[in-house]
Amino acid sequence: MYYSNGNYEAFARPQKPDDVDKKSAYLVGAGLASLAAACFLVRDGQMKGERIHILEDLNLPGGACDGINDLQKGFVVRGGREMENHFECLWDLFRSIPSIETEGVSVLDEYYWLNKKDPNYSLIRATVNRGEDAHTDGKFGLSEKASREIMKLFFTVDEKLYDKKVTDVFTEEFFSSNFWLYWRTMFAFEDWHSALEMKLYLQRFIHHIGGLPDFSALKFTKYNQYESLILPMVEYLKSHNVDFQYGTTVSNVIFDIAKDKKIAKQLLFEREGKEDAIELTEDDLVFITNGSCTQNSSLGDHYHAAELNSSKDGCWRLWENIAKQDPAFGHPEKFCSDIKATNWESATITTLDDKIPPYIEKICKRDPFSGKVVTGGIITVKDSKWLMSYTLNRQPHFKEQPKDQLIVWVYGLFSDVPGDYVKKPMRDCTGEEITQEWLYHIGVPEDQITELAANSARCIPCMMPYVTAFFMPRTKGDRPKVVPEGSANFAFIGQFSDTVRDTVFTTEYSVRTGMEAVYTLLDVDRGVPEVFNSCYDIRVLLDSSVKMLDGRKPIDMKLPFIANIVKNKVLHKISGTVIEDLLKRYNVI
Repeated sequence: MYYSNGNYEAFARPQKPDDVDKKSAYLVGAGLASLAAACFLVRDGQMKGERIHILEDLNLPGGACDGINDLQKGFVVRGGREMENHFECLWDLFRSIPSIETEGVSVLDEYYWLNKKDPNYSLIRATVNRGEDAHTDGKFGLSEKASREIMKLFFTVDEKLYDKKVTDVFTEEFFSSNFWLYWRTMFAFEDWHSALEMKLYLQRFIHHIGGLPDFSALKFTKYNQYESLILPMVEYLKSHNVDFQYGTTVSNVIFDIAKDKKIAKQLLFEREGKEDAIELTEDDLVFITNGSCTQNSSLGDHYHAAELNSSKDGCWRLWENIAKQDPAFGHPEKFCSDIKATNWESATITTLDDKIPPYIEKICKRDPFSGKVVTGGIITVKDSKWLMSYTLNRQPHFKEQPKDQLIVWVYGLFSDVPGDYVKKPMRDCTGEEITQEWLYHIGVPEDQITELAANSARCIPCMMPYVTAFFMPRTKGDRPKVVPEGSANFAFIGQFSDTVRDTVFTTEYSVRTGMEAVYTLLDVDRGVPEVFNSCYDIRVLLDSSVKMLDGRKPIDMKLPFIANIVKNKVLHKISGTVIEDLLKRYNVI
């Protein structure tokens, strides 16, 4: 497997890999990484679909990319996925997945057209005082000291950030900035999360710094991700006769481990209460989803809180069993052993009549029933004790959604702190109480909150104990490589496998790991698109530096006397050169 860039290989079709007709594939889990891997097996590996078997614990596919209409509870989304232009592997995949909405076009086509006609941007990023504009005004509010801390982190090598927390690299001046408010609520970062992951995010998305305050960097699907992304993939795979086996819990993969070679020999699973096994040969390829941010998610309802399920089930138990067999298989305990640090709660609110929507429209300054962008990303309640954020994507968010209803997604980064209106932690609240807290913060008069929460909305809370597990501080080897050294027939895929330069908690990471796994194990002769190299582009670095300083010129930052002398000499030397032109073009001087 090798990396490529440019459109030469992007448009090429690989030749059929040698001996692929003798091989089979077993994919553990039916999340995005696994489905993507299956699609690459079909499209680029040219493996027959009936030789591909997807084993899923649940009764439906999609993993964390969900969106369901529960017949008892109502519409539920546990989260949403933010996407951008340079998800190279994701778009490489979806250019080949037919739309299930429009005949003759791809999922990428319809996504591209939608976001061209209705580009995403926010008109209000944060509120205070129960719905008033917080007037962050697109400013990062970084002091010179905080700016230098960001730059230092950006240029720090990975090794110096192993097992370090965000609080180990930043001081209070940074944490009090709008930058941290935007960052932590958009990406769900906590103070105790990994400084390494934050650095990787800075480098990965440095080209979008200017679009961070108003979300103009982002693009969204027409409906929830399950209907817009997962179902087209499933239909594509079914059309190629791929075998889906639901209600199948894989508990372990047994390996034959020698000095220079590792072979997956047996796959243990349980179905309908009965334990069974699949015997494997080197021609049986195994793709393992190890760990999940939505494992053990639990739903409440309008009248009951969601319970915290702290057990280690499913793919966490699977990874623990696998990791016992070889150090190269990672250390799951680094990610799943501190639920207090990895949980938060979300909720899906459905409005049922015309009483709540005017408050939404007043804040987001758009008609929420227009079918176009509504909030344009999350709105953060800056003075919320839960640090509540909420969003309305294009409506309807579900194909089955009645035209007079709205779907609102709410989450609280601090699930264990009493609220402002409801004096309880979010994790202990019913859907009705979460609705009350949200109505309070969007400015509904207090004497109307109880009645509207009871009769004008329905709310489904969702507690996710492992939702930010992948942000826990880590060191080299804590996540297994996509294809470990010596692997003959297996790979790890998804958010807890390890590949270079890309960032977890993205759809791109899942698809990339699936692509790298397939291309490696089948020796597909086509390059995997490299991670977009914006962090190596001097133009991007100059532009983002000025934008992070809210337009202030880096050249004007306070410098020691000697440094000022050097600065003046440098400016004299570059006068009249293309370097001077470049610095002026990006407002550095």
